[in-house]
Amino acid sequence: MVAYEIRLTKEAVKDINSLLPKAKKKVETVLRAVVSVDPFSGKKLVGDLTGFYSLRLSYKDRLVYSVDIKSKIIFVHRCRTHYGE
Repeated sequence: MVAYEIRLTKEAVKDINSLLPKAKKKVETVLRAVVSVDPFSGKKLVGDLTGFYSLRLSYKDRLVYSVDIKSKIIFVHRCRTHYGE
């Protein structure tokens, strides 16, 4: 299976830069080992985020991304908490 290319939005880059080093390493590992290999392994989101997927990074942090199947590209939109902090 061909791995998908991963692209980060400006918001995702900002989110990742604000994480602790250990969390940054986990994001990199999850993106390379899980998401790029099987982009549909995340939870399908509903409502305003229909078409997006979410993967848990820690108790409160989530990776939110979308998939362009035709171009084999994963767009990472956010990488942070959704609890309003």
